[in-house]
Amino acid sequence: MPEETYMITHHNPKSPVAEAYRTLRTNITFSALDKPFRTLMVTSAGPEEGKSTTLANLAIAMAQAGSRILVVDCDLRKPLQHKIFSLSNRQGVTNLLVENLDAEQVIQSSVVPNLDVLTSGPIPPNPSELLGSKRMQSLLPRLVERYDCVLLDTPPAVAVTDAAVLAPHVDGVILVIRAGVAKIEMLKEAKSLLDNANARIIGTVLNGVKYDGDDYQYYYYYGERKKRKPKPGGQDD
Repeated sequence: MPEETYMITHHNPKSPVAEAYRTLRTNITFSALDKPFRTLMVTSAGPEEGKSTTLANLAIAMAQAGSRILVVDCDLRKPLQHKIFSLSNRQGVTNLLVENLDAEQVIQSSVVPNLDVLTSGPIPPNPSELLGSKRMQSLLPRLVERYDCVLLDTPPAVAVTDAAVLAPHVDGVILVIRAGVAKIEMLKEAKSLLDNANARIIGTVLNGVKYDGDDYQYYYYYGERKKRKPKPGGQDD
């Protein structure tokens, strides 16, 4: 998939889809007026639900508003952020954790002003152990010192334990759901796993809802967990 398709908020900022991502950004901002989110995790129940593209475009929308944003690819099994932003993945999260490098050595600038990316790095044999390590826990505060918000892309919550391992250490979790793909049983299991990990699920993104008409081919809803009434948001991948 070409970069223009992944990064629609950057390449076509006046499109309805880009506006939907900005609405998602606004909803998140209003849900944390007293204490802004400094770390956000985006995950899904299962694969192919659009979590990585949702995170990337949300990050772009935040950066376009003037915030300094860092995207961290913590999907150490099937990383995608380096492809979305057309960056090298020779070094990344795994190198920081295993080789104890300085973050400045591996964080890369993107084509989007105010937005940097920490790719996954080489795929390790023990992703869950690395993400649950003390080095990972100490890394997040160091990253927050440099950026207004750090967004973490993680594997699907049901498939592996990686998302549950990271969830307690972030300010909020967004669950991406793809219409026609996600199954109710998996969604319930994902929510249960995240709840058991003391995750703060701040909302959901319903991805890939097709609309008739020329303007909106795809649409998503963002809804706060407690209110349950969805609010308009962005698009899928």
